[in-house]
Order: sequence, then C-alpha cells, then structure tokens
Amino acid sequence: MISSKLKYIAVSFLCVATACNTSAQKEEVTKENSEISTTEKQWMIGPFERPENAQPIIQRDTTATFDDPMTGEEVVWQSMATFNPAAIVKDGKINVLYRAEQDRHTDTIGGHTSRIGLATSEDGITYERAEKPIFYPDNDDQKEFEWTGGTEDPRIIESEDGTYVLTYTQWNRKTPRLALATSKDLKNWTKHGPVFQDFKDGKYHDMDTKSGAIVTQLKEGKLVATKINGKYYMYFGVPHIWLATSTDLVDWQPVEDYAGNLAPVLSPRPGYFDSWLVEAGPPPVLTEDGIVVLYNAGNSKNIGVEDLGNRVYTSGQALFDANEPWKLLDRTDKPYLKPELPFEKSGQYKDGTTFVEGLTYFEGKWYLYYGTADSMVGMATAEAK
Repeated sequence: MISSKLKYIAVSFLCVATACNTSAQKEEVTKENSEISTTEKQWMIGPFERPENAQPIIQRDTTATFDDPMTGEEVVWQSMATFNPAAIVKDGKINVLYRAEQDRHTDTIGGHTSRIGLATSEDGITYERAEKPIFYPDNDDQKEFEWTGGTEDPRIIESEDGTYVLTYTQWNRKTPRLALATSKDLKNWTKHGPVFQDFKDGKYHDMDTKSGAIVTQLKEGKLVATKINGKYYMYFGVPHIWLATSTDLVDWQPVEDYAGNLAPVLSPRPGYFDSWLVEAGPPPVLTEDGIVVLYNAGNSKNIGVEDLGNRVYTSGQALFDANEPWKLLDRTDKPYLKPELPFEKSGQYKDGTTFVEGLTYFEGKWYLYYGTADSMVGMATAEAK
C-alpha cells in the first residue's frame, strides 16, 4: 500500500509510529454499531459485520526472532507492525498470510523491512501464528528486487490443481514491483520474479506496479482461480486499476488499448469516497451477476467526501461483466467498510485505513481480512447469500 512510495501519486509524508494501546482498543462495540455495510446493491458480497467487541486478530510481536539472510543477523521480524493480510482455506483451516514489518528505527513509512507471516485458525475466531516468516527476501535470484525493503502486501489464490499462487510487492527501496510465487504447501515457495519483466522487452518492468488480484470462483464451497473465455484475469495497480491476462497463472500480459497503453478499468471519482485513488483488493469473485471486485479507495476531501478527511482508506465494491472483465457495470456510491474503531485509526497511518486484501469462504460464511492503519489485522464476516 503506502510503504512502497508510490511515485505516481506524488505524495510523501512522515508520521510517528505509535505503540499499540491495548486498553484503548478494548472499548466495547455493540452489534448494532459493528455493522459496517452501507446501502446494499443486490450483486454485492455482504453485508459484512465486525465481531462484537471487535479487536485486531494479529498485532505486532516484539519477541519473535528470525535469522535474516540479508544481514546474517537475528532480527525481531514483526516488531513494528503486522497488517495487509491475504487468506486461503487449507486442510480445514483459515490461513492468513500477513505483512510483518521489522522496526528499523525510522519514522519514514516504507523505511522498514517487510516479510510475510502466517496465522492459522480452525474456527475463524482464534489464530495461532507461526514463529518464523514463511516468505521473505532471501539470498536468491530476486534479491535485486527485494533487498532491503522486503516482500509486501500479499494476495493469494488456489488453482484447480491445488497450487497456491501468491502475488506480492517486491520493494528494493527504488521501485515497487508486482511479483508472483507458487507453492504446494504454503511453506516451500518458488519465486517467479516480477510479473511484467519479460512483456514487450520489459516495457512495464520499471513502472511502479502492485496489488495483483486474480479472479476466482466459488466451486463446491471453495474459492479457486477461474478462466474466462480461456484466460485467467488479474486486476492490478494504483491509482487506477488495470487488467492482465494469463493462460497458466504464472506468465502475465497487461491489457492495453489500441495505442499500446495500459487501459484503466476502474478510476478515482471526484465527489466520492474514492476520489484520490483506487487499488485492487482481495481476489475478485465471479458470480452469477458478474465479477465482484472488492477494492481499496483513497479519499481527497477537497474533491471527495469532506467528512472522511484526506488519504483515508475505505473499501468499495465494483461489478464487471462476466465475459468482458474490462466492462464496468456498477459500483458502490459509499464504502461498505471504513475506519471507525480505535485500532483502525492508530499506528503508522493515524488517518485510518481499512485496507482489504484477504477474502475466503469458510463454513458457509465469507471472511474478510483487512489491514488497519498500517499496523494491525482486522476481520469481518458475512453470511453467504
């Protein structure tokens, strides 16, 4: 999200990271004000609700250590923050892959090192964390793209043959690049490098890219990658959302217009909550109504929604045609999720964020996972329709 210094948004800022104030976060939230969905459209996924007395499900850990391949030293790998989660169901458990930042003693957002940790849950309520990161910048053939900023902001899907496909941001403190890795067990990973490195001799290789969300479909109670007219589709990018296609989930080609330029399929709207930027969220879902894209939205209050303030991240939904994934059919006029609780307005991004990246289907419910203020992980659920 913010950590990769999005040069085309042309905004830089400093904020002082605040420690987690656990007592303040334990304010009771009644079920009435925990409902976070606004006026519903029939095609939307939801409405989503926070749990009663909602609290973050994952927070920073100042004790867990890891032997860092970059420095050869033992580091406290999630001492700064834990946020921006992906989610997948495996072996009857929800697996939450979250971005964990190591505190590098700087106040600059993007100045820390990110790795990806894993938390699992058998009931969707309690989560057990792995002691070590499961995905990280290593002494491998991707270090030029991942040292020393790290591996950030995961999204994950499962293919029909059971392969897990991870999209993430490689951050070398120069250019954020959308990259991809695959695994059969969520532990052993093959990194395939920057997604657009070889397309048209690297035309988009040095362009800031991120947030790759591959279209899925619910089949027999399980979300899996799905083809549309023989191709997989991926929504990606910020401050606009673009499209890419693939036949194998590894090699991707951006969708261009007749002039050879990226063709935005969703853009910011003056006058709305998404007036500053839009960014792909968790893997979209192909439904009987079309492709439902859950996206993140940034506000610019002078041309957007004044009450939200500047740079506040909320979440919207958009509907695209099932056969023409570039064709926008409808989108929400108000966010279905926005920062409201204390832990959603604290930490590195005190203006507030509810940054959605993880969506999965578990025991008849939708589970939505989001990053809060670049600091913690929140969760909301919705009954299946």
